[in-house]
Amino acid sequence: MSTTDSEARGTERGRNETPAERWDRNWNDIQQELRIVQTGTQILAGFLLTLPFQQRFTALTVQQETIYLVLVVLAVLVTVVALSAVATHRLVFRQRQKHDLVRVGNVILLTALVASGLLFAGTVLFVFDVVLGDRGGVIGGIVVFVGTAALWTAVPLALRQSRHDTTT
Repeated sequence: MSTTDSEARGTERGRNETPAERWDRNWNDIQQELRIVQTGTQILAGFLLTLPFQQRFTALTVQQETIYLVLVVLAVLVTVVALSAVATHRLVFRQRQKHDLVRVGNVILLTALVASGLLFAGTVLFVFDVVLGDRGGVIGGIVVFVGTAALWTAVPLALRQSRHDTTT
């Protein structure tokens, strides 16, 4: 079997699946990953939405209120972006466009991850700012942002470089 034939059958990496089966598997992977993103951000959004009802919230500075409102918008943005994959799936359902759905779903998921990283770093910035002051907030936010960026980019890129696929 030539390389072209094996690629057409989806066996270039040891999987014996048709292109349609590969698109289905890829879409299922994207759905699972979106569920994880949604759960984490929904919990964080719920936390953010309860803050105005806390007594200490009235003591926030204008800067802290601004950071808080940006975080609420970011939490909503992550949720809307992640749910856009669901809306897209519903609107192209049974249109034989799974390959397009997987491509768009990948962009949606990456966008949700970037926005989630910003949301996590911003939340740490906000909490540290309230508890420790401006400097503590900035340091905490930067540490989380850099740590998240490293874990979410450097580790996957290192894995891509190694390409030690054990499937046959």
